[in-house]
Amino acid sequence: MEESEFWELVDDTRQAAAGDPEEQADLLVERLLQLDPESVLDFARHFESRYNRAYRWDLWGAAWVLLDGASDDAFDFFRCWLIGQGREVFEGALHDPDALADLLDDFDEEIDGDGEDLGYAADEAYEELTGTVAPDLGIAPAPAEPEGAPADFEDEAVLAELYPRLWARFRG
Repeated sequence: MEESEFWELVDDTRQAAAGDPEEQADLLVERLLQLDPESVLDFARHFESRYNRAYRWDLWGAAWVLLDGASDDAFDFFRCWLIGQGREVFEGALHDPDALADLLDDFDEEIDGDGEDLGYAADEAYEELTGTVAPDLGIAPAPAEPEGAPADFEDEAVLAELYPRLWARFRG
C-alpha cells in the first residue's frame, strides 16, 4: 500500500463518518476487510509510523490545550485521532502544532481528540481476515520519552505563550 492509498482510506472514512472518530474506525475496519491481509499490515505500518512520529512534547502541549489536559493515554488517543484527521492536518500539526488552530474547523472535547478505536482498526481487520493476531510490524517503537523539550502543561501562562492561536481560539 502506497502512502497516498493510506491517506485516501483515512480521508474517505473520515468524510463518510462526518468526523466521528468511532464511526470512522468502524468504516475503516469495513474498508480494510476488502483488502488482502498484507495490505492491511501495510496500512498498519503507515499508521504506526505516523503514530510514533507524533510522539512529541510540542504536540502533547497542543493536545493539552485542546482537551483541557491530556494524560499519557489521552495523548496516545489524540495521536490516533490526529492521524484520522488526514494528511493535511497531521503534517501541518507536526510542522507547527499551534497551526491546529487554523487547520481544525471545530473541536468538540466530547467527540474530537480521542481516536483510540482508529488505532485498533488494522489489528481488528487483520484478525477478522486471518483468524490470527497481526504479526510484529517491524517498525521501531516510539522512544521512551517524547521528542523535544517538555514544558509545564499545568501552567496556563506557559500554554498560552507556546500555543497563542490554539489558546485564543479554544481556551481564551
